[in-house]
This record gives sequence, C-alpha cells and structure tokens, in this order.
Amino acid sequence: MKRTRRCAGRILASAMALAAVSVLASCGGKGGDSSGTLAGNGDEPGWKLNADTPITFDWYINFSWFARHWGDSQVSKYITEKTGVNINFIVPAGNEAEKLNTMIAGDALPDLITLGWYEGQVPMMIDSGLVYPLDELAQKYDPYFFKVADADKLGWYRQDDGHVYGYPNASYTPADYEKYNGKLTSNETFLVRKDLYEALGKPDMSTPEGFLSALRAAKAKFPTVNGLPLIPFGTAEFTDVGNSQLQGTLAHFLAISPERDGKYEDAALGLTDNPEYVRWLKTLRKAHEEGLIPTDIFVDKRSQIEEKAAQGRYFCMLYQNWDMQAPQNALYARDPNSVYIAVGGPRNSRGDDPELAGGSIAGWTVTLISKKCKDRARAMQFLTYLISEEGLMDTNFGIPDVTYTVVDGVPALTPEIKALDSNDKNKQETDVGVLFTYWMLMDTAWQAQWGVEYAPSLEQPQLWTRPYVKSYAVYDGLTLSVGSDEDLIYQEIQRRWGKVLSSLLRAGTEEEFDTIIADFNKFKADKGYAKVQQIQTTLMNKNKAKLAD
Repeated sequence: MKRTRRCAGRILASAMALAAVSVLASCGGKGGDSSGTLAGNGDEPGWKLNADTPITFDWYINFSWFARHWGDSQVSKYITEKTGVNINFIVPAGNEAEKLNTMIAGDALPDLITLGWYEGQVPMMIDSGLVYPLDELAQKYDPYFFKVADADKLGWYRQDDGHVYGYPNASYTPADYEKYNGKLTSNETFLVRKDLYEALGKPDMSTPEGFLSALRAAKAKFPTVNGLPLIPFGTAEFTDVGNSQLQGTLAHFLAISPERDGKYEDAALGLTDNPEYVRWLKTLRKAHEEGLIPTDIFVDKRSQIEEKAAQGRYFCMLYQNWDMQAPQNALYARDPNSVYIAVGGPRNSRGDDPELAGGSIAGWTVTLISKKCKDRARAMQFLTYLISEEGLMDTNFGIPDVTYTVVDGVPALTPEIKALDSNDKNKQETDVGVLFTYWMLMDTAWQAQWGVEYAPSLEQPQLWTRPYVKSYAVYDGLTLSVGSDEDLIYQEIQRRWGKVLSSLLRAGTEEEFDTIIADFNKFKADKGYAKVQQIQTTLMNKNKAKLAD
C-alpha cells in the first residue's frame, strides 16, 4: 500500500474535468431509485433488511496495481451470500488521474469510489455536488451508521457545510494511539538483506560514511546474487513528482519536523535548504557516482522493484515494508536467512532516533458514494456493514469455523490459512480473501486489539518500528483547492522537483549538485512557494484546533 503521500494523480486534474464538474454541479446528476429498498431504523443494520435482494455495485478503485476480483475468493462469496451485494471492481489500466478525470468529465462516475484522501479529485467531486453526504444518506436509509462510525473520524472529515462525504480506511484517532500504545507500527523502514548484512558484521549505516562504506563492502563481497548483479541500494519508484521514500520517509528517518518557525514545510519541496536533508541527498549522489546505485533505479516501476526484491538482489532498501510482503514470502520460502530485516538507517547529524509515521486520522483512502449510484440506500447500508464489527470480522478473519476459530473470545486464523498466507500470499488473497484483501474500509487500529500475528517473513520489520511510531495527523489534509493559484504553483514546483531529484542524484560532482539545488530553490521562490506554504500552514493550524476539540 501507498499509504503515504502525494501521488502523481494529485497534480493531473485536467481542465476538461474542471470544466465538466462545474456543468454537472448545475444539472445535479441523479442516482438510481432507492424507493424499493427498505430503510433501517437504527436498531439493526439496514443491510439485513435487504439481504434477499441481489444487487451489483460498480466500485472504482483508484490504484492501477489493485488486481483482486470479487466473487473469486471464499470471503467475497460469503459476504455476497450474506448481504446480497456483489461487486464489480473497476481499476484504471494506466494513469489513475486520467481515468478518474475522464469519468468525472463524462458524468460517468460509478456507484462507489475509493481513492487517496490526498487526491485533488476528492474536493473536486464534493464541491461540484457529484457525491452524496454520507450523514444524510445514513439519516434517511441507515441510522445504524452512526452507531458504528467513529465520531472522531466523522469530525475530521466534516466539511464546512457540516456534511461528511467520505469515510476513511486505515485511520488512527488520538484515542487509538492511547488505546493501542506500543502495538502500532509504521510502514517506513530501512531494510537490509539479513544474510548479507550479518556477513558484513552488521555495519552501522546511520551516518553517511557508514552508509557508503557498507554499500562498498556489499558490492565488493557479493558482486552477484544467484548469478545476477547485486544492487547495493534500492527504493521506491521515481514518478513525475519525485520519490515518496526519498522525501517524507527520509525526512522522518532524519527526525526533521514538518514545521519550521511555525510554518509547514512540505517534504522535499520545503526541505531543499535543510542541511540534514541535503547532506543525505549528497550521500546518495556519491553512491550513484561510485556505481552503488544503478541507473535502473530511476526507471523501475513497482512490479520491477518487487521482482528484484524477490530475487534478493538489493543489499539495502529505503522502502515501505508492507509493500514487501510478496518478495519477503518468496525469499523466506527459499531461505529464511535471506529475507529483509529492518535496521537503523540514516540519522541526522545529532544521531536522533527516527520519527516514523504511524497511521493518521486521515487514514489512507476515502470511500464516497456517487450521485450516479444505482441504489444509494443499499450502497450506504453496505458501507455501514463494512465498517461495523461484523463487517470487519468478515473482511479480516473471513468465515467462522472455516478460515478462523474463536478461543476464549479471541479470533485467530486457522493454521492452514496462516500457512497459505505465509507461503503464497497471492493465492491466499485470490482464493480465500482474508486479512483485508478487500481493504477499502479496513480498520487497522481495530485489528491491533487482537495482537496482530505476522508471518515469520514479515514480523521483524513491523515490530522494529514500534518504538519510533509518531502521529503526523496535524499535517494531513493540507490539500490545496484544485485549480486555485496556490494549487497551480504547487503543481508546477512538484513537476520541476520530479526532474530535479533524479538530476541531483545523478550529478557528476558535488559542485554540480549545489548548482542544481540552488537553481531549484530560486525557481520555487520565484514561482511563489511562500503562497503555498501560507495556505498549508493555515490548514495545519486548523487541524491542530480540530484535534484539540
């Protein structure tokens, strides 16, 4: 998952979509008739009243990598049999923003939409009247929603008009941090291949000197892995707006605060004059100069990165550990000692502990109900089911006495399902579908109460992060209004940064690096970054007041 993080889709809202939504707002697209659907009364879930009536919803998932289908797995069949709801997932084949913008412009939104809360299309659809207020639908069709929805999450997502249009997944409230203290983890990790790292004597890689020394030693001692060249360092894919791991994640490892002198500083865009951040970018430049970072790193996509990780070709990676599940399982099956483990990676010059991002109250994605929805009542009732205790049990644990059992009130997956998930996660998700294979409305804080059991291949990186987890909730939702002057400035600076970051790492000399970054700093100042920072700081302060309530 790409829990973290500004995506390319955030900056690609087309002029066509912007023009279209203003037209659609005036004509107000109407959804399907819900008159035949029985409404809940608040005493019991509304979906139970309509479970005997089959319905299929089109559900758009704004992530091109999502490859699951509804109706293949045991869990999806079980949920359909229980609720009467079948799902047709719609996933973009290429650029997510282009697909979603086309649907918006063509007045062709599907029944439900799930996308990152940070995407510009979220306020676009809300402001243009293309999605329903969930609170209004709940009041009319399923008041039970208010019993299972988290009040803090509703408060966070309540708009200026008093309504809530989307419900998040993977959201952690302040109460969750108190309740599950010591049990929460971060996806931000610095990973090393266990056997190679130990063979090198477990070198300290927290300083630029130690980092470079370890990479040199790894390349010298292990030039090839299973007949393929070793890749000393790897990270997430580079996009047209930069690299998520070399921005927010690196800043968190360096314990760089998102605030300076009371102002919000966007990861990378606001840190290019921060000496700690620049120090480590220069370290990566040096690594590339010495052939310790191959040119492939700038063009590899996620599938290629995962393939190379599954081959164990990286010595170390700055990478989201949750996205390493399939490679880790493959490595563990061949040799448990060849998996990737988390260790202390880059630190600032003071040697401070990292401050890794835990789950935030904004979560990862939000799910909305379109005004083109064929049955808004059933859609609302199904959403209520998914966020309820029963729905969470079904999507996480699956089918009682089939995929899990309950002993002394504690649910646990059967040994067979655990083994399948450890040995072949893809098959588990395709054939069985537990552990939030259908993650659109998952509650990972809720999951923590059961003392999450990780597969042996995945456990160490997750548990390693626990002492360093920090909430960055006040910095979520700093999304600029689509089409505003500040948004256009931000887009342009982001696009420039997407080119500059790779140029910095490929600079032939440190002097060339200094020239490139100085030019970028001048560019962002001339374009009006201060205006962007002012708006984001205002939004940040609103978040602080909201969380203080």
